Amino acid sequence: MTSPSPNPGPRLARWQTITGITLFVGYTGYYVCRSNLSVAAPLLKQDGWTKEDLGSIVSFGIVMYAIGKIVNGILADFLGGRRLFLAGMLGSILATAIFGFSGSVFASASSLAVFTAIWACNRFVQSMGWVALVKTAACWFPLGRQATIMGVLSMSFLLGDAGVRLYLGALIKNGMDWQSVFFVSAGTLSVIFCIAWFTLKSRASDLGLPEPDSHQTSVQQSDENACSGRDLIGLLRPFLTNKIFWLICVINFGLTLIRETFNFWTPLYLSETTQLDVGSAAISSLLFPLVGAGSALLAGFLSDGLGGRHGRVVVPALVGLTVTLIILSTRRSDAASPWIVLTLICLVSFFLMAPYTFLSGVMAVELGGKRGSSTAAGLIDSAGYFGAVISGWGIAKIATDRGWSAAFAFLAGVSVLTGVAGLIYWFCHENQLNQLRHEQTDKEPPHSG
Repeated sequence: MTSPSPNPGPRLARWQTITGITLFVGYTGYYVCRSNLSVAAPLLKQDGWTKEDLGSIVSFGIVMYAIGKIVNGILADFLGGRRLFLAGMLGSILATAIFGFSGSVFASASSLAVFTAIWACNRFVQSMGWVALVKTAACWFPLGRQATIMGVLSMSFLLGDAGVRLYLGALIKNGMDWQSVFFVSAGTLSVIFCIAWFTLKSRASDLGLPEPDSHQTSVQQSDENACSGRDLIGLLRPFLTNKIFWLICVINFGLTLIRETFNFWTPLYLSETTQLDVGSAAISSLLFPLVGAGSALLAGFLSDGLGGRHGRVVVPALVGLTVTLIILSTRRSDAASPWIVLTLICLVSFFLMAPYTFLSGVMAVELGGKRGSSTAAGLIDSAGYFGAVISGWGIAKIATDRGWSAAFAFLAGVSVLTGVAGLIYWFCHENQLNQLRHEQTDKEPPHSG
């Protein structure tokens, strides 16, 4: 490690820009090999797969993703962000290519276990991406801009998801089969991997540049200037004994369940209820992440403007989310006006993604500091994705037995319970910030007259 240079300003700004762009484009690339299954779902259904078959693949994949978030979140704090970010890309490229190849080898009637295993492996290595991004961002970007920076970086998976649905949906509309969709996805991420190999650096000090301090609310204050973990127990204990951490996990449980439901099922829902063709349904589904990207950016600006008082953004958004889901659950499918359904889906995204992007983004950075940011992100995300297991087989079962309206009613109930946790978080977090403000005021020397 080299020592910081005496006048780092322009060089630091340049490398922050390079790092930000690399993380943004890199994590967008992850979604090419993740959203492809959702986009290809109607084609798989035409090949004989049922909703419950697809839901089983999704649920097992989410379980592995949740486990991977814990394991890889901790690994990123010990090994550094760059290594895991690149390793996750490479693993996902291989798994995606194998998934497409397996479609030519196995008959759909006998391959459920094979596809489930391959997709589970893909989701495990994909879990490296976000925790590695959070770790790297914590070691590059200043405290006063972290909510905005994480809002911008969160747009990578939202705009990436939208772009993938447009990109792959257009290919499907032009006659591409689902196996080819997976081969194209693997090739696209391969190009991004090659670029990131040369442009991504783990932290500023690797280039002799100064690093930002940890946030005052970090539970890792005992080693605030370290960018890697020292011991596992010392890394985990402060999180597991912190009530705000657990509240964030509960909120993420509910919001990830809702988000993953819309992420995966929207193309199939649209094709079944609005009579859009498969390609058009895939392309239309991009509205969900696209609107979410704007919501994430707006939420970041608002939070920084409110001095990091995230609850003031989170709670009103959860109220709006609940109301929209209730409306969606009471609407009958109307093939003559798909724009009404799409408008409601956009509102769900707008109210959902503002609080969602805080949870394993800026909140994880604030709780974990530079030392434990990826561990915080991994633990928070794992709580969310264990909840999201229900979004696969569980939602498929409800939608098959009782219809899509019942599925949305279930999600509205989840949103209500999540809102209760959000209110408690708001109260606790505001108290914590007020306490810190009073402590700082008490430490300031009195002004002489």
